[in-house]
Amino acid sequence: MNWALFFSPARVPFGRAPEPAGEVASAAWLCYNRSENIERDSHREGWRDWPDEARQPRSANQSGSTAQIAASDGAKSCGRAVAWPKDERQAPRRPLIASGLFCWMMELQTLWWEAGAVYLIDQTRLPHHQEIVRCTQVPEVVDAIRGMVVRGAPAIGVTAAYGMAIAAQTSSAQDVPALLDDLRAGKQLLDAARPTAVNLRWATERLLHCAEAMTTGDTDQVRQRLLLEAQAVHAEDLAMCHAIGEHGAPLLLDGARVLTHCNAGGLATSGYGTALAPIRTAHAAGKRLHVLVDETRPFLQGARLTAWELQEAGIPQTLITDSMAGYFMARGEVDCVIVGADRIAANGDVANKIGTYTLAVLARAHGIPFYVAAPTSTVDLRIAEGAGIPIEQRASDEVTHLGGQLLSPLGVHAAHPAFDMTPSTLIDAIITEQGIVRPPYPARLAALVEEASSKYSAGALERTN
Repeated sequence: MNWALFFSPARVPFGRAPEPAGEVASAAWLCYNRSENIERDSHREGWRDWPDEARQPRSANQSGSTAQIAASDGAKSCGRAVAWPKDERQAPRRPLIASGLFCWMMELQTLWWEAGAVYLIDQTRLPHHQEIVRCTQVPEVVDAIRGMVVRGAPAIGVTAAYGMAIAAQTSSAQDVPALLDDLRAGKQLLDAARPTAVNLRWATERLLHCAEAMTTGDTDQVRQRLLLEAQAVHAEDLAMCHAIGEHGAPLLLDGARVLTHCNAGGLATSGYGTALAPIRTAHAAGKRLHVLVDETRPFLQGARLTAWELQEAGIPQTLITDSMAGYFMARGEVDCVIVGADRIAANGDVANKIGTYTLAVLARAHGIPFYVAAPTSTVDLRIAEGAGIPIEQRASDEVTHLGGQLLSPLGVHAAHPAFDMTPSTLIDAIITEQGIVRPPYPARLAALVEEASSKYSAGALERTN
């Protein structure tokens, strides 16, 4: 089964599962079939406002090319007809996502691979403009990562994996040693795109090691193998996010008021989120939650992205400025804090979006649990403590300007560290796909990472053989 994402400026996107189909697509198909019952609990205007032709999936053999179908439906840069199994094509079905309708499994796909290119939702344009960026060359992938078209450590990692597949497919090498040289050059470009998110380097190293481990085969076989590995990274990330949700949901009691920072939802991953995963899982289980969403200056990922995701999921929320967190904590209106992570040191120190450290200090002062949710791929055992994690320094104009408009007096310089460091002593638990880790962190994190590495390495070996 080949799922596709359709994206037009006026609509929320359809869902897409990574190829090959496998377990993820099977779960998506189950979700799709269940959508008949979901409408009763969704915002009904979302589906009713769609034109009749949007309710019927086009078959792959209908007249008109993919590009023509996309153009006719108003997609900005690409689109694809949804091809259902032959015996299902006549049944009227709903897309995985329509405006106001979030499905239990495949709410959103941030990126996907198709026909030699990686497609990315342009997160700099959300929520009011829904556009797609298509990357067919390594420098285009680098620009998309550096320019925050795609952001969030897990999503960056998956994008980088596809970047390595693109490096292989665009290489003109005629023999494997030359292809490996091109892959190493591509890895160097990708790794330099953003220095803090360790998932980027984790993914490029995994793809490079995969190619280097092939003792037989020609260049075409290496290219094919790398694409399969990138798709495996994609599918594994989505599975990790759902596992994080399952492990973290019990931490949230019915009626909990949860504060989150930045965007660690589906847009920051392959589709379900890290910090938002326990919230979504608990909400799906019937728990009544309310989320306080930090706006997250200066890029406003909370106001633009997290608020949009929660609204589409039907989860109650209140948007606050970053400086309001202490006010609500002091009033007893925050029960816990959950954030994501861009890199976790071996001792449990966490690098995350600027402002996270402030929240951790406030939470400790008010006796509020502070949780970090992240996959084991975000743990960097090579860095002993947070002081060794490089902190990205971004452009001053990202602070002095908002939406292209100058906020400060002309000529004022602004500091812009994109991340800060939260010491492990302020973190009550780290929620991973392998389970919940509590202090002391060093030995416990190392054991979880080793367990996860063994599992994924075994899968890679199986694919190689």
